[in-house]
Amino acid sequence: MTTAADPVPPGQRLLAFCLEIRKTILSLGIGIGLGTLGFYFLAPVIFAAFQKHLHQKLAFFTVAEPFLAHVKLALFATLFLLMPWIVYCFWRAMVRPFALSGKALATFVFFTCLLFYIGTLFCYFVTLPLGVTFLLGFESEQLKSIISVGKFVSFVTVFVLSFGLIFELPIFMVFFARTGICPRATFEKSRRYAILFISIIAALLTPTPDVVNMLLMGGPLYLLYEMGIIALKTMKIK
Repeated sequence: MTTAADPVPPGQRLLAFCLEIRKTILSLGIGIGLGTLGFYFLAPVIFAAFQKHLHQKLAFFTVAEPFLAHVKLALFATLFLLMPWIVYCFWRAMVRPFALSGKALATFVFFTCLLFYIGTLFCYFVTLPLGVTFLLGFESEQLKSIISVGKFVSFVTVFVLSFGLIFELPIFMVFFARTGICPRATFEKSRRYAILFISIIAALLTPTPDVVNMLLMGGPLYLLYEMGIIALKTMKIK
């Protein structure tokens, strides 16, 4: 029987991971569904906090738009709250394919959650206000902004969650190097390719296609890439 000390052959790791994660998909789906239903009743409070933080007056253009905006906020709040559970299920599915020990599992779960919440808070308090201020700086007497509540909620939630995800880069660099998938030397020699890849990721994850938001995401992402290399050196992982 294969255990954590008996890794799955490299060619079968992806299949093993999919089989392991499949066991938790149903429970995760139920948890997210129930959480979204519960947070729906708190969505007005969350919405008011976002609106006050970003100092925006909003409008809606379809009958269902306010309802759908509150559903999106409820889903966002659920994912934010349940992220430790989601992260644990993900890394637990990695135990068997990559022979992770219990200590390694706990470490990866802790730092993945920590980086996710640091990323979301950094976005909410630093990057998001800067991005919104810049984009609305083109308003004038002739050009007044009328922001859709649906677009506003989508912009904020996607941007915040995206930052939470990109802040996971150092922990995955450590994982790839530790498991031998991508050694530290490869990261050190691939900075130019990293910049290209980061630019593509920033373009895909930013909710608007403008260059400013891409830079607001791509800049921190490259810094995280360098932090990952520093972490590998500090941990003496080759």
